[in-house]
Amino acid sequence: MNTSYDVKFWEIQRKADRKTVSFVVRWTVARKTKSKSFRTKGLAENFMSDLRQAAKAGEAFDITTGLPVSMLAPEPPSGPTLLQFAQSFVVSRWRGSAARTRETDVYGLLSLIPALVAEVPDRPRDADLRAVLREHVLLPLDRRSEVPRHLLPVLNWLEKASLPLVDLHDPRVARTALDAISVTFAGKDAAANTVRRKREVLHHLLELAVEQKQLAANPLHAIKWAPPKATGTVDPRTVVNPEQASALLAAVQTIGRTRGKRLHGMFACMYYAALRPEEAAGLRRQNCHLPEEGWGLLIVEKARPQANKRWTNSGETHDFRGLKHRAKDDTREIPIPHVLVVILRAHIELYGVAEDGRLFRTSKGKPFSSSAYSGVWQQARRLAFTPEQMASPLAARPYDLRHAAVSLWLNAGVPATEVAARAGHSVEVLLKVYVKCIEGQQTHANNKIMDALSG
Repeated sequence: MNTSYDVKFWEIQRKADRKTVSFVVRWTVARKTKSKSFRTKGLAENFMSDLRQAAKAGEAFDITTGLPVSMLAPEPPSGPTLLQFAQSFVVSRWRGSAARTRETDVYGLLSLIPALVAEVPDRPRDADLRAVLREHVLLPLDRRSEVPRHLLPVLNWLEKASLPLVDLHDPRVARTALDAISVTFAGKDAAANTVRRKREVLHHLLELAVEQKQLAANPLHAIKWAPPKATGTVDPRTVVNPEQASALLAAVQTIGRTRGKRLHGMFACMYYAALRPEEAAGLRRQNCHLPEEGWGLLIVEKARPQANKRWTNSGETHDFRGLKHRAKDDTREIPIPHVLVVILRAHIELYGVAEDGRLFRTSKGKPFSSSAYSGVWQQARRLAFTPEQMASPLAARPYDLRHAAVSLWLNAGVPATEVAARAGHSVEVLLKVYVKCIEGQQTHANNKIMDALSG
């Protein structure tokens, strides 16, 4: 903006033609003449008074418009809105992300974007805002379907109301964002892990904005805010002992006509080999060494995580992915006890394998959905557990079989390095996650302290 303090005023002039009368205010800024016409003398005098007061207060005048800086209309914000930048953020991360990561990114933005809007009339329902974001706006162009007619007004409103990205430099706006990720869509306090994941999404979005020079700095760095603490450790109350695990696996086989029997081997892999559900779903015959006697070996190389079709590369509910926290083509070898060898040999003999060698599938050859195997698991718990155990968190989820396996290995004295290798963890993460499940350490430590005291 080019400004000057060289301002002079002329008297108000009255101009009349055959039909109208007008009053003209004339003044100069940096010796350049400016003028403005009004229909009444009162309006002209008020305008002239405003100009004189600004000059008297020592205010600079814009040479282009002739107005004092305080009377200039605010410049429209430059740069994208949050909605526009969120779209580019999703696209930038899409190719290198797993389906569940894509879903997590969008889920976090579903909380943020509807909260960071201007007060534009006729705000749509939050459910409709989330629907248009989730199903259309926050997808790559080649995956977007045509927006339904009833959602077009919702999209138009959102495009008008979305705040400029640069507004996040205002601490009040940044705090609004943090407040939004701290509650559920129903307005209740969100779980600690959920808040932390959404905060990571916000952080990554802002870091990308800084990288692309849309923001000068990450606004979160200027806000004193701490996410709720998440334990990050396995609850020992969820861990079953070998007898309880055997009872559960036996109960699984009795569920349904064939579903429980088809899932028995998958659950057994999660307990005896500490496989994640998606790793068990991707297990193939060529990954299994199953001798008639002694220990066998599983070579885990692929996983089949489940996600909504809109997030997967294949357009199916189960993608083929590499192993979690490992390089794309890395594998993991897991020695398995003979009891699991027998279970897998029997499963293959009874149900065969899919065309690609997969062991575990429905009667129609599809991978089991998480809702299907979780339903079988809950029925098995009701058969194997007492009412008190059913009401407890003991083996509440199929994933708890994996926790039980790793806990058993650690308490059996298997070195942490070996347990970590079999479970697909780093040693640091292993000991952090399972610290509460390692038994017998307290007595050993007490004895060492007593020996030191008595010595």
